[in-house]
Amino acid sequence: MRFGLFGINTGPCADPETARRVASAAESSGFDSLWTGEHVVLPDPQVPPSPVPPETPFLDPAVSLAFVAAHTRSVLLGTGIIILPQRNPLVLAKELASVDVLSGGRLVFGLGIGYLKAEFDALGIPFTDKGARSMEYLAAMRAVWMQERPSYAGRFVAFRNIQSLPRPRQRPHPPIVIGGHTPAAFRRATAHANAWYGFALDLEATRSCLAGLAEARAAVNRPAELGELEVSVTPRGRLDRDTAEQFAALGVHRLIVYRFWRTADEVLRDVEEIAGTLIGQV
Repeated sequence: MRFGLFGINTGPCADPETARRVASAAESSGFDSLWTGEHVVLPDPQVPPSPVPPETPFLDPAVSLAFVAAHTRSVLLGTGIIILPQRNPLVLAKELASVDVLSGGRLVFGLGIGYLKAEFDALGIPFTDKGARSMEYLAAMRAVWMQERPSYAGRFVAFRNIQSLPRPRQRPHPPIVIGGHTPAAFRRATAHANAWYGFALDLEATRSCLAGLAEARAAVNRPAELGELEVSVTPRGRLDRDTAEQFAALGVHRLIVYRFWRTADEVLRDVEEIAGTLIGQV
């Protein structure tokens, strides 16, 4: 079992000094990865299904990870997740390639299709066809990253006769992670991603999602070059060794820990506790 830490760009870690301290402590304690979240805007006042109060700060994922990269040496840097249909795919491809180059090839690109309509409305982006648009954007980004002479022609994006350098340090591109808890998300991860990410799941919800992934694997052709689908989960509730071992027994490869921390000391205390009780013991 590997352990990641979620929220390196939000809450207390939106403060750069706290982010630096937490990133350094997590890396030295054996965490394998640090993860950002994303909401460009939040509904004010907070209404379901918005996950956090509107006062919650979120640094931009690419900017945050570039900063953290400068203060770490080996820990992986993951977007968990970027809301892909809200982004221009060529601009995002440039941003993420830059992070991968600056970090020495440590980026993990996690994406999702989004679920807050108010956020889409504020950005002037259609809430419809989010899944189809996301998969086109991902294909377009792969073209920019992988093709000698990039071109793509789709329903939502098209280009040719361009270059966008530098390309990512990792070849053919950084690992792709797709998040979401729906049958469509399971199919997208199976067909297009190296890994799947489930957020805020207890053991029973994780078991249900893994069953959904198994159904998707039986129904969707998975390209051989993607390899085994890696599974990461942010567990809901208190995490102890017994619970971590149960997640591992289900087939989870990584637990990405997150709590609604209010201060830097709370984050650092949990990093120390997890390092002492779980990392290397599960």
